[in-house]
Amino acid sequence: MKTNFTMLGGLSAEEFLSDYWQKKPLLIRQAFPQFNGLLDRLQLFDLACTEDVQSRLVTQRHGQWQMQDGPFKASKFDSLGKSKWTVLVQGVNQHLLTAAALLKNFSFIPHARLDDLMVSYAPKGGGVGAHFDSYDVFLLQGSGHRRWQISAQQDHALVEGAPLRILQRFQMEQEWVLAPGDMLYLPPHYAHNGIAESDCMTYSIGFRTPSHQELAEQFLVYLQDQVCLDGMYVDPDLKIQRHPSEIGTHMLRQVEQIIRRTQWTKSDIANFLGSYLSEPKPHIFFDPPPKPLSRTRFEQKIQTSGVAIALKSQMLCHSGKVFINGMTHAVGKSAYRELRSLADTRQLDSTVNLSQETLELLYLWYTDGYIVPTTCKHIDK
Repeated sequence: MKTNFTMLGGLSAEEFLSDYWQKKPLLIRQAFPQFNGLLDRLQLFDLACTEDVQSRLVTQRHGQWQMQDGPFKASKFDSLGKSKWTVLVQGVNQHLLTAAALLKNFSFIPHARLDDLMVSYAPKGGGVGAHFDSYDVFLLQGSGHRRWQISAQQDHALVEGAPLRILQRFQMEQEWVLAPGDMLYLPPHYAHNGIAESDCMTYSIGFRTPSHQELAEQFLVYLQDQVCLDGMYVDPDLKIQRHPSEIGTHMLRQVEQIIRRTQWTKSDIANFLGSYLSEPKPHIFFDPPPKPLSRTRFEQKIQTSGVAIALKSQMLCHSGKVFINGMTHAVGKSAYRELRSLADTRQLDSTVNLSQETLELLYLWYTDGYIVPTTCKHIDK
């Protein structure tokens, strides 16, 4: 059954994925009617001043680009005036319930592909220059208006010495001014330039696309803890070499045979992906509840109020295994179905009939700060 989404301009999710995803841009007018943003600029500045939030400030003066990493002092934004500048805050969905709720609209794309929600603010004329991203992104306009210029150009030469990946030669092919609630989808490597027509805020929903190199490197790191090879290098028949500095054929052959014993299965790759894609970014930390409920009281509470995944947590599933924040749990069939339901929607409204295995894991994750009873207000943990 196909469902038409207002947010996709009347397209079904299947049609969007078939015709546009990673293929070509799509402009959707009033994708989110009446949307004017989730926070104002002062609230965004407060986040940019917070220690465990990733933020950047991009300025352009006399044709020169500069970038600073947060956290910032509140006075920083008072001194910028109306010059060309932009503040960008990553992972807003990890700090605001409303931001996490916004991302649920994009659940037709697997959670394993989601990166985060970035929010940017710029006064009139502000932007970060013409550039391209290596990931899929939906650019949802909040307050104000922003002009987007895009190009399918293959020339990706960058401005030398710039702190950002600014294109040397941007050749605009299309442009639109987005109003609150309008949204533009761009596939990876599509050049674009956003210029604030007025003081404005843009909500960027990004989807990670790891490079082959990154996946291979991280899989080899993962294998370090999985490989266990018995035996030691031996050479009881060692012969005198004419050139002692030369690595001998016998050594090469023996080491080749040793390394060939390093093998992996589809299960190893699935476990790697689950742990790698759910691993929190380095700046993210989890705090246990200051006064944790007892196991009995916790179960009573969630049976009536339900349970939710904490905003900073990522939870994925595959073939009887549940991955949360880089941790792997192999579970039984009943627990897998229950926990997969939690992972799908990031909350369970009722937990009355949950298996004991699920309840044990939920309590463990609660004490680690990975999940919260749905009535709990500690949404930033």
